[in-house]
Amino acid sequence: QVQLVESGGGLVQPGGSLRLSCAASTNIFSIYSMGWYRQVPGKERELVAVITVGGSANYAHSVKGRFAISRDNAKNTLALQMLTLKPEDTAVYYCAATAAYFRLDDANRYDYWGQGTQVTVSS
Repeated sequence: QVQLVESGGGLVQPGGSLRLSCAASTNIFSIYSMGWYRQVPGKERELVAVITVGGSANYAHSVKGRFAISRDNAKNTLALQMLTLKPEDTAVYYCAATAAYFRLDDANRYDYWGQGTQVTVSS
């Protein structure tokens, strides 16, 4: 069973930055695309960023230019660098892995999920 463990969340002021990390328990990074999702209470989980095995990345419009997703296949780790954070970025952030090759914006296509890490942007 694959386990994904996120870290790096916390409380930050608007305009600040955070770096989230995700570690996998087994070597799946060579075959799985990886994504970061976020969710706030009462709303559906939304895709923040996704990166394919080959390293191609896509971002939600709301974070483009502020967030950067990266992966280290050798270390089985995924990262999300978040800059210029806004209060509306407040959410629980989840790391997820999918064996799918298309429709990577569909949360139902992801096979494994982490437990999530809280990010709060507030003054």
